[in-house]
Amino acid sequence: MKGLWLENNQLQLRTNIPIPEPPQGEALVRVLRAGICNTDLELLRGYYPYTGILGHEFVGVVEQGPEHLVNQRVVGEINAVCGHCRFCRTGQPTHCENRTVLGIVNRNGAFGEYLCLPIENLHLVPDNVPTEVATFTEPIAAALEIQQQVALHPDDRVLVVGDGKLGQLVAQTLALTGCELLVVGRHRDKLANLEVRGITTSLADTVTDGYFDISVECTGNPEGFAIARRALRPRGTLVLKSTYAGNLSLDASSLVVDEITLIGSRCGPFSPALQLLATGKVDVQPLIQAAYPLIEGLAAFEHAQRRGVLKILLEIGQ
Repeated sequence: MKGLWLENNQLQLRTNIPIPEPPQGEALVRVLRAGICNTDLELLRGYYPYTGILGHEFVGVVEQGPEHLVNQRVVGEINAVCGHCRFCRTGQPTHCENRTVLGIVNRNGAFGEYLCLPIENLHLVPDNVPTEVATFTEPIAAALEIQQQVALHPDDRVLVVGDGKLGQLVAQTLALTGCELLVVGRHRDKLANLEVRGITTSLADTVTDGYFDISVECTGNPEGFAIARRALRPRGTLVLKSTYAGNLSLDASSLVVDEITLIGSRCGPFSPALQLLATGKVDVQPLIQAAYPLIEGLAAFEHAQRRGVLKILLEIGQ
């Protein structure tokens, strides 16, 4: 089969990758669509020493697996867990000590014609959700994880820093809580996507320091972190949604003096994410910048790495 293979920070299109054989408890999924994520781009830059097929945002059709899933469209949670370590036993499977992670840690990902995942990871896609829309399930779930970690109230002042792919999804999901929300970025055209949904936006250099109870950093760069940090009141909460390929410098003393809570946030719940897509409460269509066939995957990655680009999809199967 064909797939985009990463090795030694070099990406190549391979055409001779064996179709995987699903082990006990797993399903074979034929991939239809997949989305290029900032984490994929960070892996190219050395964020984690991964070798294999990239990609973790996908929609596919089950070809081998339980009867109720065969020939059905599915999305899949990316962490394949052991079920018996201390994190699995305490209901924290995304931190499983023995996990593999689709397209990220010791498990071939979605930028190939087929993938395997545990059956328990798969979720049926509602009939009314188009395939290209369903590719956003994983990043919407990641956005919803913030609400699993932080109690949000209507009188909370919340700042989202970043108007890119992740920032837009985080903003749309946080807006549903009724909080006092501001989204800041550098691109008026991207901010306009949120303004049409009634979300207040501004340019990044207009943020009032010390005003916000919660800030969410979605840029993945030190400047975005600095804005998110300065915006917080004492005892505020800073949520980091971005992965960083390099080291991040910060003023640790100010975190101590202001008693700032710093929270890392990544994978989240799939069922609520699918529900938001099925009910139209989150709109992802404006975020799709372009789509490429898998055979043009290297060009797709080149496009995805351009400054200011939103979501690039790979069309892998029918």
